[in-house]
Amino acid sequence: MNKIYLHLGSNVGDRKKILDDALTTIDRSIGNIKSKSSVYETEPWGLKDQENFLNLAVFVESKLSLDEVFKLTKSIEHDLGTGREIKWGPRSLDIDILYYNDDIVKTDKITIPHASLYQRNFVLIPLMEIAGDLIDPVEGKTIEELYDECHDECEVFIFED
Repeated sequence: MNKIYLHLGSNVGDRKKILDDALTTIDRSIGNIKSKSSVYETEPWGLKDQENFLNLAVFVESKLSLDEVFKLTKSIEHDLGTGREIKWGPRSLDIDILYYNDDIVKTDKITIPHASLYQRNFVLIPLMEIAGDLIDPVEGKTIEELYDECHDECEVFIFED
């Protein structure tokens, strides 16, 4: 079984329902969700003039290839979301593949581990909750160590429903 860590975010529409629907679809189409973080409310990163995001991380076990997982995450984003018109802009659903086993991949379509995870509290904090001891195959450090070294100043709070 492949070990996959995903990050989900939403800041348009009924953010919590969109994330819940995405989790149901991921569990049904990609693989069994073995653990999921709390839902966090976070300041936007990059483009500040937009609504706060809800974010979470999940650990999934799957028989699917990385290419199949990538295609399915894009399909889920399309089916449940409105798309993204501006880089770092508002979106109803964003799903990023953070890790796929211990693979290191760089293609035109995808980079694994996700290229920006090292600079983003809103990714590291939910991931640290479910996999703080996970060793990043590029940096050779745990997620907790990566978080300790992160210089992101964006606020991240547990979301209260």
